[in-house]
Order: sequence, then C-alpha cells, then structure tokens
Amino acid sequence: MVNDDFSVASAVRSRGDGRFEANLPDGWQQGRGAFGGLVLGALARALMASEDDAARTLRALTGEVFGPVQPGIADVEVRALRRGNGMSTWEAWLSQEGEVRARATTILGRSRAVDTDAVELTAPDVGGPWHAVAVAPIAPPFGPAFADHVEFRPRGVAPFSSAWRSGAEGWVRFKRTVPLGMPELVALADAYWPARFAREAGPRPMATVAFTFEPLVDPATLDPAEPLYHRATSPASSGGHAVELRELWTARGELVALNQQTFAVIR
Repeated sequence: MVNDDFSVASAVRSRGDGRFEANLPDGWQQGRGAFGGLVLGALARALMASEDDAARTLRALTGEVFGPVQPGIADVEVRALRRGNGMSTWEAWLSQEGEVRARATTILGRSRAVDTDAVELTAPDVGGPWHAVAVAPIAPPFGPAFADHVEFRPRGVAPFSSAWRSGAEGWVRFKRTVPLGMPELVALADAYWPARFAREAGPRPMATVAFTFEPLVDPATLDPAEPLYHRATSPASSGGHAVELRELWTARGELVALNQQTFAVIR
C-alpha cells in the first residue's frame, strides 16, 4: 500500500547504538530509486534523533545519493564527528543489501547572537494569492511517482520551452497536510524539476550528485497547509554538470531555506 504521509514515509526506528531502520514505501520513486528528498529526509530524521540536546537544531545538511534506494527496509548508521560547546557535527550512511547508497552530514547548533541576522535576497514577486495559480497535473506517467503526493502550482518559464535562461518557480506543498519539520523542508526543496529544464527543447535525464540544504526559519512557525514558494536558477554549468541555486519562501516574503544542488547531465 502506498503511504501518502511524508512524515510516516520518511520515519526511522532506532535500533540502539547509533543504528536506525527506515522502511521506505512504494510510490515515492523518482526514476529507478526513491525520491532523493525522501532519502535525505529520512537521513535528517536519524541525524536529529541522535542529538540529545534539543536546543541544537539543524543548521545545514549536505548529502549525496550514490545509487538507487529501493522501496523497503534500509539500514541507517549514525556517528558523531565532533561535539563542541554549542555545535555538533554528525554523519549518517544509508545501506541496502550491504551497499552504502546514500550519505548525509549535518550541523546541529544552538541559536547565537541575533544582531547579525539579515536577508539580502529580494523576495520573489509571487503575482498574487497562491490559490489563484492552477495546479499542474504532474504525476505518472507524465512525471515521477513521488509527484503524486506533492501539489505543484508552477509560474514563470515552463520546462522544455527552449527559453533563453534557466528557471523554475511556483508554489509547492504536500497534498496530505503534515506538520512541517526539517525533513519535510528538505523534501520540498528537492521537489521541483531542475531549473535547466527551461532551456531544453525536450526531456533530458539529469541526476542530483550533490545536495546542500540550509534552513533559515523554525519550521514549527510555518502553517503546513500553506504552500511555500520555490524559486530556482542554474547560473552555470561545465563538463556535463550544472549548479542550481534554490530558495523557499513564504507568501509573506520570509526566506525559509536555501538549497544548492549539482546535477549531472546524463545524456
């Protein structure tokens, strides 16, 4: 049975001694393996669950999905790389069939002095209320399986339109409302298609080979029923690899998270 609740789909169970078990459900695939946002979200849960100090929250997550993670049981191993006075660094590996298929590192830190807080990015022009933007029917067979659980309301340049510049933007949220935590934000940051698709004339296989996520708000302050606004560009590419910069914003113009990805152009 397909589980459409992301919080449950990405859950992990502690087996003690830094080991966890994930049971990734069918129906969340992206190509040959599970949606990267689901895999990295599950790793984020295991990493955060390993930290005893609740005041140390996720400040940055970096990760890679080396090979296709299949639906079913996956083993996760977590270890502390360093614990300082106010910051911890943890690493996690996800394995199936004795093979490591994904890895993530996180920085968990306490809040520091707030006199340096600032946002220099300009909030996107969202063009009006989110509910006035049409929902795009992105689901199998015209999209990845995981997209059946996500609501997309795209705006601006369309994918595969041979545009002069890269870009992808629009509203995004889970179809089934779940409380928003860091794993959910990781997945929502990863949900949209590559911005480079706007420059292509037709579908072209690409894969994320590096992923960095940096939250800028406490997700508990967000309304899980309200979508977030995704904005992305791909400012440069070289040697068959493209760098993409992604942002998540609230309808009020509050910057929620930044995400940088490196995509490999497969062919």
